[in-house]
Amino acid sequence: MPSSLQLERFNPTTDATASAAIANGVNCPKQPQAPPSAAARRLVVPLPVSLSSADNAALLHAHAVGPNQCCSVVTQPIEAPVSAVWPVVRRFDNPQGYKNFVKSCHVIAGDGINVGAVREVRVVSGLPAESSTERLEILDDERHVISFSVVGGDHRLRNYRSVTTLHPNGNGNGTLVIESYVVDIPQGNTKEETCVFVDTIVRCNLQSLAQIAENVTRNSEQSS
Repeated sequence: MPSSLQLERFNPTTDATASAAIANGVNCPKQPQAPPSAAARRLVVPLPVSLSSADNAALLHAHAVGPNQCCSVVTQPIEAPVSAVWPVVRRFDNPQGYKNFVKSCHVIAGDGINVGAVREVRVVSGLPAESSTERLEILDDERHVISFSVVGGDHRLRNYRSVTTLHPNGNGNGTLVIESYVVDIPQGNTKEETCVFVDTIVRCNLQSLAQIAENVTRNSEQSS
């Protein structure tokens, strides 16, 4: 029998507010995003024009989107090189390293940083969820790509899959992080409500990542 938590409806106002407050006071302003086409069978999310069409990693942000699913993308520029950002992002076994909504994480199957590993994540209070079981689908250290899918847990984000890629800027001193996802639209919610909720969480995670990587880079420069 489903729990009351699973039947709880997203509230696009209170949930987004709680999400921003939980993220250690990080301000999470809404970024302008082009809405994806609901009719698309395979959707390529809108990417920055600065990325070359030959960037194979960027092409991984093409998601097969079902009739009751939504898809979105969040981008985050970081004033730190990819070499400072990737070590934090690739730690599938330690998402709490930059995701403020994660309370704890335990790898329950496989190696924590190899494809096929499964982790159980516990989230902080204030979100309409308690736990999430997630499988590592892609970990590419050469192209700086990580992808995971949600395979279980006590939450409402069914069939969630995300792809995160890192792209150096022109001079190599900065990084553009792109995170896209596809997820089922929960019963009782609209596509817009679902995207607002998930976008808020992803945006706060990436802003936290930016703060961490930029601090590491700044401290390294000061000590050198």
